[in-house]
This record gives sequence, structure tokens and C-alpha cells, in this order.
Amino acid sequence: METLRTLAAVAVIVITFAAPAARGAQKDKPSKQQSKPQTAAVEYSSATAAGTPRLSDVVRVGNMLYLSGKLGTDSTGKLAPGGIGPETKQALENIRAVLEKNNSSMDNVVKCTVMLADIKEWGDMNAVYDTFFKKERKPARSAFGTSGLVLGARVEIECMATAK
Repeated sequence: METLRTLAAVAVIVITFAAPAARGAQKDKPSKQQSKPQTAAVEYSSATAAGTPRLSDVVRVGNMLYLSGKLGTDSTGKLAPGGIGPETKQALENIRAVLEKNNSSMDNVVKCTVMLADIKEWGDMNAVYDTFFKKERKPARSAFGTSGLVLGARVEIECMATAK
């Protein structure tokens, strides 16, 4: 026990004296101007279903695009009829449209998160999802089941992509 106390005391002393020295050494180095990434929310006049909040479709930070989750809704804000397959297709078409408005494409998607009302529908969602991405350029992806989605949707997909 005494050894642990001694080690702890030594660690405190080292940290106390090393931290100011390290800060001083950093001051001696020539400073490089670092620009902070600019964050700009870009809103589009996409269909917003009654009772849902108004969100930015996409936020751009540098050359990265962060898309809000997309449902499989058409231009009137209604879910595509037919369940998980048609909803997945429409959600991905909605994502494609936002990407194209922002000088990007499905080929530039680097990460997707898929939320499913029922994880048992993963296979049916995945069959449609796969058709939107080249075999050799699939984005990283997470998928999970939820206890429910807005408008009673079966799927919601959000993505991150690069842009010009």
C-alpha cells in the first residue's frame, strides 16, 4: 500500500512540473495557422410531413456532408406504399437527391446508419440497399432495430459523404 502511495505522489510531481515545461516548449515552436472548419447548415425545401420537425437536410463541414435521417417519403411527405423494400428505395432516392444538390453522389458516401422499425426486416432492406452502391465501394454501415420511427416508417437512413 505504501508503494502505491509513493508511486502516486511521484506521478503528481512529474505531472505538476512536466505540464508547464511542455506548454513552454510548444510556445517556442513556430506557430502554424490552423483554420477552424466552417459549419454551415444548408436547408432545402424538401417535403416535410405534418407533425414532423423542420430539420436541415444536410450540414456541410469542410468537404464532408452530414445528412439527416431520410424516410421513404415521396414529394408529398407520404410513405412509399408496400413496406420495407419500397420505403428503403425511396429513402435512398431521397438521399441521392440531397447529395446531388450538394455536388456529391452515392459513390462518395462513406458511412450510413440504418434504423429499422423491425430488425427482422434487415434482409429485405439490405437487398434494396445493396443496389445503390457499387460492390467495390460500399460505405461503412451500422444497422439497428428501434421501438418505432416517425410516421410509422419501416426504415430511416442517415449518411455521411464527401463533396467537391
